[in-house]
Amino acid sequence: MGVPKQRHTKSRRNKRRAHIFLNKPVLVICPKCGKLILPHAVCPSCGYYKEKEVIDVLSKLSKKERKKKEKEMKAKKREEKEKEKPLTWEGMSRK
Repeated sequence: MGVPKQRHTKSRRNKRRAHIFLNKPVLVICPKCGKLILPHAVCPSCGYYKEKEVIDVLSKLSKKERKKKEKEMKAKKREEKEKEKPLTWEGMSRK
């Protein structure tokens, strides 16, 4: 069986291992819910892919989780509607 003749130094060992590492996954923002997802994949939180619903996420949740998720989705829609409204003098003067 082969036995090393001389001990390799720490620097030599570390140089050899310099190319062995994990890459960070590339993440994109889901256009529907705004959460981070892998590119070209269905969003696990809203079930949409390319602006089409692929998975019904609410059917897989329990009753308590479903209500919480629906509440979050309604709040998100309200925020989007408020962003879309054009500015008026009355809206700007309100606090």
